[in-house]
Formats: sequence, structure tokens, C-alpha cells
Amino acid sequence: MSAAEVIATHALTKRYGAVLAVDHLDLEVREGDVYGFLGANGSGKTTTVRMLLGLVLATSGGAEVLGQPMPKAAKRVLPQVGTLVEGPAAYGHLTGRANLRLFDAMGGGRRGPRRRRVDEALERVGLGVAGDRKVRGYSLGMRQRLGLAAALLRSPRLLVLDEPTNGLDPQGIREMRDLLLAMNADGTTIFLSSHLLAEVEQLCSRVGVLDRGRLVVQEDMRVLQAPTGRTVVVTPDGDTVLGLLDGRVEARDGQRLVVREPDPATLNRLLVANGVRVHELAPERRGLEQVVLEATTDAHQVGVSS
Repeated sequence: MSAAEVIATHALTKRYGAVLAVDHLDLEVREGDVYGFLGANGSGKTTTVRMLLGLVLATSGGAEVLGQPMPKAAKRVLPQVGTLVEGPAAYGHLTGRANLRLFDAMGGGRRGPRRRRVDEALERVGLGVAGDRKVRGYSLGMRQRLGLAAALLRSPRLLVLDEPTNGLDPQGIREMRDLLLAMNADGTTIFLSSHLLAEVEQLCSRVGVLDRGRLVVQEDMRVLQAPTGRTVVVTPDGDTVLGLLDGRVEARDGQRLVVREPDPATLNRLLVANGVRVHELAPERRGLEQVVLEATTDAHQVGVSS
């Protein structure tokens, strides 16, 4: 594991009888990443996270977290890791504040500054006012915030989150995103699983896509969203463009055309010079949804052909 990596797995594999849940997984999460771990239900995401945290033993392969082998080094590693996995756990008859004090004590936090740590964590996740209410009266979104507050008590080097925006309204999702980005700016590496592709697209600097236990994509977002070498043109003069560009139009949907041309400015000059009315023109970039669909479709086709 390189010094710049905080999570690294090597052919990590988990079988449950005849079921291959995770298949020779090679993850690379670098220091400072906001890493989005994507995949459909049953793809192996939760099993992977549980192996990283030492909660499930691998069938073969290995995992290192913060430069230490897991689960062998769990006692040294886990105090530096904040987690919110498989939904937040809390005692419903206690207040949010009391729950955090209990979690802090169980995690070995020093008693003296405990009140300050708890108060700061509640404020950071937007539960400062609700901290004295009993948790059984919390909404799902409030419970999710409380779980994140518990993860923040340790000032973690690494934050591992499973669906952190689950149950939050749009305002809550935005606040959660801002909080995670602020933590990342302060030096915390974040590893999160989510099914909200639009949110991952705004939040993450790097993504991995798991499909039926296999890693089918692992790349920086800036690379995935780089221009494709094509230009998108919106014009009412589509027939004129087809004749003018002689086979360079690769797709057409109404007034929207995709042209094989890496330089939009050059294309715009050509179209305007020939009297084409250009309503919109921009480099084509793939969205995360397209990346995921293409990767998982290709993986399925390989599986069929083999």
C-alpha cells in the first residue's frame, strides 16, 4: 500500500457458500479522496465495507486501511475511522445528546472534553436544538444526522459512510454535502456508498462501480467527465447539418445532434458560415449515470459471451 492510499484491497474475495459476493476486488482510495462506491442492491458494496472494517472475514485476498492490515490491526485502525454503516444505531429512550455521550464513552473518549465534543458534533450535523429530544421521536433523516454526529466524535482521518443522505430532504442533502466537503477540505478522507448518482457527481472526486461483486470502473471524476471528442449541437436546421458534415453526425434526436468534432469553436464557425441557426453548442461530456450504465452493460455482455 502506497503512503498516499488510505484504503487498498488486493484480490479481496468473499464467498457465502456457492454465492460469490465480492470477486477479486482491487480498491484504491487515496488520501484526500471523496470516493463514491456505487452499485445496485446486492452488488457487494455492504459486504466490502464490512470486510474493510473487520466485521466480516474475507475468503481470500487482503485489505489495508490507513496502512495497516485488516482485521489484524483493527484495534489500532478503528479509533481513527468514523463509520455510519447499515443505518444509524441509537437508544430510542435516550436523547440524541445522551446517545452521543454514551457512544463517546464506549469509544474511549476522554471524559473531560466530552460535553464539548458532543455539543460540537450535534451543531455540525444540524441537531443542536434537537439534541435534547428523545431519539424515538426523530425522523429517519434526523437519525441519519445523529449517526454521522457519532462518527465525527473521533475527528476521524477516514470517514466510511453507507447511504449518508438516506431519509434527508433536498435541503438536508445539501447541508450534508456541504458538511462532508468541509471535512474533506480539513483533511478527512471520505469513502461513501450511495445510489444517488447526481449527489455523488457533485460530491465525489473519485468513484468505483461494483457490479455483481466485480469492480467495473475505478477512476477520477475529472477523467470520466472529460470531453468525449464530440460536440453537441442544437439546431432547427438538422437536415442541412447532415448534408454539410458528410457522415460526421453520429446521432440525432430531434434538433439535437452529436457531431464527431473535438473543437466546438471550429464547428460553430463552419455552421454559421453556412447559414445554420445554432441554438446551443457544447463539448459532449458523459454524465455519471451514462458511465455506470455503460460499464454494467458491458460487464453483463462479457459475462454472456464468456
